[in-house]
Amino acid sequence: MNYILFDGTVRNALLPFTFTRPVADIRIGILTIREKWEKYLGSTTTTLTEDYLSEKFPMVELEENVMINASFLPNGILAELVGNLEPNQAIFKGEEVIAFYTQDTQEEVNFDNYEVIEYNDDCLFVANPWDIFSKNDAAIREDFELLTEDRKSQPIPKSVNVISPENIFIEEGAKLEFVTLNASTGPIYIGKDSEIMEGSIIRGPFALCEQALVKMGAKVYGATTVGPHSRIGGEVSNSVLFGYSNKGHDGFLGNSVLGEWCNLGADTNNSNLKNNYEEVKLWSYETEGFAKTGLQFCGLMMGDHSKAGINTMFNTGTVVGVSTNIFGSGFPRNFVPSFSWGGASGFTTYITKKAFETAKIVMSRRNVAFDEKEAKILEHIFEETKKYRKE
Repeated sequence: MNYILFDGTVRNALLPFTFTRPVADIRIGILTIREKWEKYLGSTTTTLTEDYLSEKFPMVELEENVMINASFLPNGILAELVGNLEPNQAIFKGEEVIAFYTQDTQEEVNFDNYEVIEYNDDCLFVANPWDIFSKNDAAIREDFELLTEDRKSQPIPKSVNVISPENIFIEEGAKLEFVTLNASTGPIYIGKDSEIMEGSIIRGPFALCEQALVKMGAKVYGATTVGPHSRIGGEVSNSVLFGYSNKGHDGFLGNSVLGEWCNLGADTNNSNLKNNYEEVKLWSYETEGFAKTGLQFCGLMMGDHSKAGINTMFNTGTVVGVSTNIFGSGFPRNFVPSFSWGGASGFTTYITKKAFETAKIVMSRRNVAFDEKEAKILEHIFEETKKYRKE
């Protein structure tokens, strides 16, 4: 069967992270949503997404296709239902379609002509940026079970202080000595060829993905995910780094999400709790206003390729777009548009030529090419977000 993941109705609500990727490629838990579906279904997937992303994330259409709403995270029951779909069948949870069988992905679907299968069990659903960190605890637990079932962990080194070792899984090539791992509060997954340096203290649930690094003396609270090739140091709590991003120095990151190719300078801090303890509101690209999160703790949402200089301070509930460069004293405003350059004293436009030069250097350090596809995507975002920047 040919499986195609589509963005669904929440794509705009998940900006800035979906500026540069389909919903399917958001990382929550240990894996991306795409990786979860592929693992459960035992099949590769392609993507139906925005036109400007389709060259990097193409769709493959065959005569028989199952379309899957990528904002729904799979579990065993749901994946079995999807895998058994037949022509003119669709799976719904309430008013939201989860998956449907189609022979033509281009035509508008009339679900009145479909046999509807109601899915009434629980499953994780990502509809807002803050869901990525607030549902990360449950997502790590589910992915941990999926990835470690019937597998044996590498042995825990003797120098490691450990609580609940049965909840710890270490992949091949991982390095860790003289660290403290407390998995009594949730599982700890240590990915292939990753490293936890000496003196670090980690409390689960925690996921360290392939070739990621925890630097010396770090203090990490669950539920935190450090994506592939990312680096963390200092204090981190309930945060998700998608991949290739750095928070390598002292400073606090809490209840936050960083996209790819982000860098937080030394002693960068974010607030995750308002001084008056009120509910946090967060900028919404969908409504172009500040949305209620229902959360008391909510920190920084930072899109791909954004950077913050040393001693940067982020207010509670700050949204930073794609390819921003933030520096200077004081708090920048809590919505920083894409391709902004500056800080609390004001912003100018970060022109694409300069942004691309930086991206090439940053990506080449990890042996990844900044190619024409990446440039076209960022050029589109630059034009699309012009209305938010004050020239």
